[in-house]
Amino acid sequence: MKETNSDPRLAGLSVYRVGGAVRDALLGWPVYDNDWVVVGATPDAMRKRGFKPVGRDFPVFLHPDTAEEYALARTERKSGHGYGGFEVHASPDVSLEEDLLRRDLTINAIAQSPEGELTDPFNGQGDIERRVLRHISSAFSEDPLRVLRTARFLARYAALGFTIAPDTLALMRQVSHSGELEHLAAERVWVETEKALGEPSPDVYFTTLERCEALSVWWPELVGAALVKGLEAMAQVPDNGMFPLAHWRYAQLVSPLSAAQRDALLERLKLPNAVAQLARHTALTYALIANPLEGVRVLHWLERLDGWRKPEQVDAQLGLVKVLAPEQTGRLESAWQAAQEVSPQTLMAEGYQGAALGEAIRERRGQAVEEALAK
Repeated sequence: MKETNSDPRLAGLSVYRVGGAVRDALLGWPVYDNDWVVVGATPDAMRKRGFKPVGRDFPVFLHPDTAEEYALARTERKSGHGYGGFEVHASPDVSLEEDLLRRDLTINAIAQSPEGELTDPFNGQGDIERRVLRHISSAFSEDPLRVLRTARFLARYAALGFTIAPDTLALMRQVSHSGELEHLAAERVWVETEKALGEPSPDVYFTTLERCEALSVWWPELVGAALVKGLEAMAQVPDNGMFPLAHWRYAQLVSPLSAAQRDALLERLKLPNAVAQLARHTALTYALIANPLEGVRVLHWLERLDGWRKPEQVDAQLGLVKVLAPEQTGRLESAWQAAQEVSPQTLMAEGYQGAALGEAIRERRGQAVEEALAK
């Protein structure tokens, strides 16, 4: 991990790589982004060196060439509810150790100098060796988002043998009971959840939140048997790249729920339209393959997927059928192909127009589907 700092914009500054980049390098995990902390500097000094300020709540700057984030060393004090309820103190007198103290887990509180020297005041390296996620101080409980972040880190590293320290899990449970989780912004909850759904063990995220009694706060529809069924479904996703893996996993996770329950989650989490729509389409597919294929039901499925205007949505669900019910894939693909071959222009040439044209198109498509299924 040894490296030197030859960037003239940083000359004379005490700069350290911190957080995830250091942690993942020690773990042998891929490192995609670097975060940096600058000790002893002022916002004016950073601006004069060409750094672009971006932080609204605390001084964070973007490097003008690399666009990597450089944050001034800071401390935080709880002053309100939720993720943003903190007073931030950033000044040249804040030390590196004080900045590391405000972080969540010991494995995230290791800094690396340009020369490769590690500063590890809370023995994060030891916890990496022991494969333990451990909070740094009782201040962990002041930020409710850390409950979700810790569950997400476990979803990432569970396959490496990581566990959560018992006293950290107890603090997570304490936060769940405090009411603080309810003050999180829905968008922040979804960001953490979406990231967790993309991790190697996404099921661990939800089972961990259930263990610390946080699941019922934001995902009450998924407690108990519903979670078991959802996690089983989440293990089966199509590998066609038509949607992000995290979105497929969410759609599968909520597939056992009722439409009302899915809509409740949609509203509570303020889900992006694309995610909500994929979940609805996936539920339609489950309903279709749960019974013998019939022309009327298949035509209804194609219509609900808006297949005539957006054929890629049907193709995506056919990919799911290949995973869930491969024996039905061929018949559905044939029915879809036959329905697409119905030509509105041909019907117009036969004299259909207006509402009659629409009815004729639907009737011919229904016939085409029936014939394809019968073969």
